[in-house]
Amino acid sequence: MKQYLSKDFLVKVVCHPSYFGRVSVLFILAEIVINVLIINKIKYTEIDWVAYMQEVEGVANGTWDYTKLKGDTGPLVYPAGFVYFFLGLYHLTGRGTNIHLAQYIFAFLYIVLLALVCRLFHKSQKMPPYVLLVMCCTSYRVHSILVLRLFNDSVAMIFLYGAMNLFIENQWALGSLVYSLAVSLKMNILLFAPALLLAYLRCLGLWGTIKQLTICASVQLVLGAPFLLANPIGYIKMAFDLGRVFLFKWTVNWRFLPEEVFLNPFFHLSLLCLHVALLGLFAYTHGNKFLSSYYNLIQVDTRLNIKSQLFILPMFLSNFIGMAVSRSLHYQFYIWYYHSLPYLLWSTPYRISTRFLLMGVIELCWNTYPSTWWSSGLLHCCHFAILLGIYMERPKDKILKKVRNMLEKNK
Repeated sequence: MKQYLSKDFLVKVVCHPSYFGRVSVLFILAEIVINVLIINKIKYTEIDWVAYMQEVEGVANGTWDYTKLKGDTGPLVYPAGFVYFFLGLYHLTGRGTNIHLAQYIFAFLYIVLLALVCRLFHKSQKMPPYVLLVMCCTSYRVHSILVLRLFNDSVAMIFLYGAMNLFIENQWALGSLVYSLAVSLKMNILLFAPALLLAYLRCLGLWGTIKQLTICASVQLVLGAPFLLANPIGYIKMAFDLGRVFLFKWTVNWRFLPEEVFLNPFFHLSLLCLHVALLGLFAYTHGNKFLSSYYNLIQVDTRLNIKSQLFILPMFLSNFIGMAVSRSLHYQFYIWYYHSLPYLLWSTPYRISTRFLLMGVIELCWNTYPSTWWSSGLLHCCHFAILLGIYMERPKDKILKKVRNMLEKNK
């Protein structure tokens, strides 16, 4: 008993990655209590829930033409998976009237999301347990997105993290199925697609990649079938509109620009070019090299934490690049990368104090409502600092040397 109360043991529990899984259980239990308190002590804020219920109510009443599914906030713009999921919630919550029950369902979903994220970090053995203090219990905005606003973004991220957990266990087919389900809930999940496609090609080869893409496409066809039969053009146009123009008043990341620049198509084209350029740069520094090593570890069936690290970082980085150059970020989009930020920051050469400072400033920016020129400018500075740090910490044969040593030991 004495050894468990010693200073050395307590330091290990707080700082050593091998304790991440055990410590995360305590934080997940704490999150259950926190979410219950939030639901019962803080007033629910209506934003999109009623609109979600109105949109799926049309399907409940027999309408399969996507162009006729609307709510108070406008037409339905999410793929078919969203309809089925929220149609289930529509029936569970008495046609959407039992908000309190809906909040508890979303609290449960948040615990699932957190458990999936913690499992990824535990498998990677990269994160010190004390990061959980920030990741779990401090973000007002993330808790608000889930249990006070009931946004669909969090549901899509649950499926994404579920898919990543399957991928690191080499369950490629099942992982592709779950990944496609995530896309069917909200298209932001496609921001992870460049890294996933590279992983398919590096680890499974061309024919294996075609098989996985076929699984992904089949899921979309099966889920969308009733809507495609009713009005195929209407469904594709409404559910997969990549050219949708966002409103300037909701932007978190471009408030310092004049509205006419924000809406200018050339500005959007410039961001797209920058997106492609950054993906190309990091595909070279963190994609090809990392995933080639990941493939080599799979070949020798090595069950080491480095294998998870080699897959997780490119996936998180691909999504982060997409967000950093996004045409517009809205407040609920914070959940798209919130839980990956600690992992990305621990992939930089920065001091611990700098990492926590960046997380704190990012939290401040996302909690500034309405956004201001300085909050959106600071957010871009933080994004740039993270990308620069990850580039500075590019493999340089450092991690890859570890991989080669592991491969030699397993020969």
